[in-house]
Amino acid sequence: MGLITQILTLPVAPVRGTVWVLDQVLLTAEREYYDPEPVREELAALEQQLLDGSITSAEFDSREDELLDRLEWLEANRQRLRTDS
Repeated sequence: MGLITQILTLPVAPVRGTVWVLDQVLLTAEREYYDPEPVREELAALEQQLLDGSITSAEFDSREDELLDRLEWLEANRQRLRTDS
């Protein structure tokens, strides 16, 4: 960017800065939303509940299927985000 361009676009500098900050917030939110670690922790807790006897194997199977489906969805979306970036 040349000096003349910088001078002419100076009034929109705060807008560019705001847009950059919003992009960073969005990227961080997407990373947290698509993070598979909480689902893995929930799977481990679910297994512990089964071992403790606080849930039946049918309840475990049902909930495990839901969590594994969510984990698969998260992994697919994380791959999409990597290729889009």
